[in-house]
Amino acid sequence: MPTYQYRCEKCGETFERVERLAERESPHRCPKCGSESVQSAPTTFMAKTSRKS
Repeated sequence: MPTYQYRCEKCGETFERVERLAERESPHRCPKCGSESVQSAPTTFMAKTSRKS
C-alpha cells in the first residue's frame, strides 16, 4: 500500500499514513491537534526496476 504525507493547516504538523486509494478520499484528522484542516503534501519516491542502470 502507498504511503501518503499530509500537513495540518492549523498547527503545521506533517504526518504520514499508509492507506488504500479508497481511504485517501475520507477525511483525515491531525494526530497532534485533532483538526480536520488537513491537506495532502507532496512526497518523494524512488522507483525500483529489475534492470541494472
